[in-house]
Parts: sequence; structure tokens; C-alpha cells
Amino acid sequence: MARGSETRSKIMDVAQDAILAKGFEATSIEEIVAGSEITRSGFFYHFPDKNALAHALIERHIEVENELFDDLFGRAAELGEGPLQTMLIGLKLMAEMLDDMPNGHPGCIVATAAYQNRLFNREVREANKRAVLGWRTRFRAMFEDIVANHDMRDNVDLDQLADMVSAVIEGGLTISRALDEPPITAQQVRLMQSYVKLLFAPGFGPAGRQR
Repeated sequence: MARGSETRSKIMDVAQDAILAKGFEATSIEEIVAGSEITRSGFFYHFPDKNALAHALIERHIEVENELFDDLFGRAAELGEGPLQTMLIGLKLMAEMLDDMPNGHPGCIVATAAYQNRLFNREVREANKRAVLGWRTRFRAMFEDIVANHDMRDNVDLDQLADMVSAVIEGGLTISRALDEPPITAQQVRLMQSYVKLLFAPGFGPAGRQR
């Protein structure tokens, strides 16, 4: 059983590297088989088709991202005083993590699947949607805690603000890969941090009305 689990993980690792480099459509089962050093029947034992593989990769990505965010913002909560400081420190830690990737972040399997949505069945599309909505739920809850303690300088929809965190990260990854400039993603996260700081700057009521 343990060996089977190791083989499954290796297949997923090989597949993910190839998919992040060139997409799902351009990644063949044959090259995954070769890279994993298994037979075709070995691949199909673990994954009946590419939809099953994509679904497993997305589910694993959700788990890894949740653990990552739990760690980053858990440490931020220990360092900060209150929800606003926790958010600002968490974004700072995220930018520093990205700085520690000299060759850039490898990419996001959820975004890659979304770009080629037509390739997948409903189960895969729903898993992808659940990943994005999960990030929205996480960050919205954090912003709700901030709003409970701080006025906003502008009337911003909290779902849209939560989505902005994901949009900044995914957009940064896209631009950094297009320009081959790995620091861009961390720079974008720092800009997000500045925006959040300004949005909740003290001394202002809703919609930017100075007290």
C-alpha cells in the first residue's frame, strides 16, 4: 500500500511539473509514464484518465495551499496585534516566501486548469471552482474581522476584496512568467499589502469621509 502511494505521488509530481510548464493539453500520458518510470498500465491503475489526474492534482493543491495559508497567517497572528496587523504581516510573510524562490513560483495548478477548462469534465470544473471559492471564504472572513474593528476609507465589497488577494497572486505569477522576472509576484503582494493598509488607515470614516 505504501509503495502504491509513493508511485501515485511520483506520478502527480511529474505530471504537475510538466503541466505547469506547458499546460494540460500539451502534456501527454506517455511523457508522464516515462518520467515516472512506470508502465501505461501502472498509470491507469492510479488514474483512469487525465480528468482523474487533474482532479487529484487540484485536490492536492487545495490541501497544500490551505496548509500554507494556515502557517503564514498563523505566524502572523502570533506576531500581530489584532486582525489588521495579522493580515498585513501575513502578506509580508507571503512576499518574503516568494522572494526565497529565486527561479520564481512554479505556478498554480488551479489557474492552469481554468485556462483550459474545456478539457475537463464537470467534476474537475467543480473542484476548481471550490478551490477559488475556498480562498474567497478564507480571506473574506479575515477582512470581516478587520471591518469589525476598523473603518474603511472606501465602500469595498468584501467578496471582491477577498478575490483581490488571489487575483494579485495569480496575476503576479502570470506577468512574472511572461517577462521572466521572478520578483514581480512578491512585488505585487507588497502592493496589495500597501492597499490594505491605506484602505483601513485611521482617521477616516466610510467612503473616505474624514472625521
